[in-house]
Amino acid sequence: MIQCKRAGEPARGEDGRRILVDREWPRHCSRDSLPLDQWLPDVAPSIDLHKAFAAGEVDFGQFSAAYRQQLIARPEHWWALLGYAQTGTLTLVFAAQNLLENHAVVLARWLEDELDRYQEASSPVCYRDEFPGY
Repeated sequence: MIQCKRAGEPARGEDGRRILVDREWPRHCSRDSLPLDQWLPDVAPSIDLHKAFAAGEVDFGQFSAAYRQQLIARPEHWWALLGYAQTGTLTLVFAAQNLLENHAVVLARWLEDELDRYQEASSPVCYRDEFPGY
């Protein structure tokens, strides 16, 4: 399971592995007060893309598409997150004010799509042996 949580929200036992996915440390949190397992600043969108979205130069749809392109280009930055999500709960920690339109939400959806792609494919049952003359 993958979930997103603002940095200011209290940590809970059901959060599982908590990963900060912001390029910069959240301003309102000291390093000692934010319980994390890891900080991955490189998985965040580029500074230019972040600034364009924050300034309203691109809408959330454009931001999401551009960020997904950045994720495609740099799998080494998010690959480990797939393993964490497969073995338990993964909480992506972020500092954005908007809970629904932020990079952590895009990243969570991206990871869920990737998990779906890498699940073992199952094939339909083969009935060939039941029709020997065919």
